[in-house]
Amino acid sequence: MPANKDGDGGWKQFFWNSEKKELLGRTGGSWLKILLFYVVFYGCLGGIFVGTIQALLLTLDDYRPTYQDRVAPPGLSHTPRVVKSEFSYNKNEVETYSKYTKGLREFLEMYDDDNQLDQMKYEDCGETPGEYKNRGDLDSAVGVRKACRFKRSWLGSCSGLEDKDFGFKDGKPCLIVKLNRLVNFRPRPPRTNLTIPDDAQVKVQPNVIPIYCTNKREEDAGKIQEIKYYGIGNGFPLQYYPYYGKQLHPQYLQPLVAVQFTNFTLNTELRIECKVYGENIGYSEKDRYQGRFDVKITVNDS
Repeated sequence: MPANKDGDGGWKQFFWNSEKKELLGRTGGSWLKILLFYVVFYGCLGGIFVGTIQALLLTLDDYRPTYQDRVAPPGLSHTPRVVKSEFSYNKNEVETYSKYTKGLREFLEMYDDDNQLDQMKYEDCGETPGEYKNRGDLDSAVGVRKACRFKRSWLGSCSGLEDKDFGFKDGKPCLIVKLNRLVNFRPRPPRTNLTIPDDAQVKVQPNVIPIYCTNKREEDAGKIQEIKYYGIGNGFPLQYYPYYGKQLHPQYLQPLVAVQFTNFTLNTELRIECKVYGENIGYSEKDRYQGRFDVKITVNDS
């Protein structure tokens, strides 16, 4: 069958019309104009984008968060972290709790004494609660600040130095608790005991943010029994604050509190809430970790 000359010539002529000197229906001058238009158009868009970013960068500080008006008080978090904060294991079966003890060991490695030997980076801030450690303003010329040492041995039975299973094997599990970091935040201890539950008032002492754990549900009352706390003052001592940020405080170690449940009712799901108390520490129904957290723990023995 002979080729369709009109059809063949149609698309070829559209691609390049030798008579009119047109490529894809446009002359060289037309292509130059449209190319110039898009270069200018996208150049302006790019300039606006770069200018906006540069203007934003001018408002930022290398050391201090520019806007903290929407930053909530620090969250309270725990290690090990588990899905939906539900711990369930059999104390007679290592494989059921090995993931928890592994998480604790990995987290506490940074608190090993060998990692805190550098005298240029770390300093001793005392083994008893003290006042805020003032290392200058964020924008001062002091430079990188030293960090207070925190020894694992202060976590007692939950340090992992003697008991590698952190109490899980004996049905006495440990949680390591910390206040999340906020740059230049100074937690203030409660002024009075009026905002603290009666059972927690014995934990109030100077220069410490107290922490207290108890049953979340009324039906669990009496099933948790003894809870032990380990750390400086069994809370969060003020000499570890404020935190100066990653650039000025790269070696910063948060103070820790170890919470050990030493007399659980076995084979029963128990819901436990831990809270810290301070004048500038609040709670939110929308954020379950703001100033508190709750966990479900089930320890089986069969």
